[in-house]
Amino acid sequence: MSTPVPSVRRRRGGALLVLAAALTLALSACKGGDLVSYDLPAKSARYTFETRTNDVRTQWEYTSARASKDDVPKGSPCVGEVVGSNQAACRPEPLIFLRYDFGLALDNTVRAGTRHEITVVGYYQERLTELPRVTSLKAETTFDGGRTWHRVTTKAAGRNTFTAVVDNPRRDRAPEGVGLRISARDSQGNTVRQTIPTAYTLR
Repeated sequence: MSTPVPSVRRRRGGALLVLAAALTLALSACKGGDLVSYDLPAKSARYTFETRTNDVRTQWEYTSARASKDDVPKGSPCVGEVVGSNQAACRPEPLIFLRYDFGLALDNTVRAGTRHEITVVGYYQERLTELPRVTSLKAETTFDGGRTWHRVTTKAAGRNTFTAVVDNPRRDRAPEGVGLRISARDSQGNTVRQTIPTAYTLR
């Protein structure tokens, strides 16, 4: 399962149009996404961007500075250049996206009472001219619908890739399945926190 990349770009203008907005995200295997464009003040600042889709909540915190004409690859023009409505400089934002390999069986379940490994990969929009590196990742699980959370052991498994080992309880201890909360940080100080109420169910 992965959260596809919405092409999020920012345009420098005189007013903040969107600070925390709802994107149309889908939990599927595709990488594509809708183009979302918004204006931000010219001054460098720390921003929060949040989405909620199918009960999955994702919150990004990132620092954004002034955009320049050189921030967008020639093969990927700004929306305003395409429709002719705005010629201001724009660029993609450095949001960390997460892709998961839950190691599910053919019936999309995991065996109860076992130790199970999950792989989490952080990635960015391909339009970014400079890709940060995901430096840390923390994982937590819940077996009671988010009332309590348990820290999970994680380790690096390659560039922007981490594994998390979940000790699955008996099925009656997690009747609604296993929830997952992932927090990651990159080399530029950008962060993401994604909460999936039911990542998988037990058999």
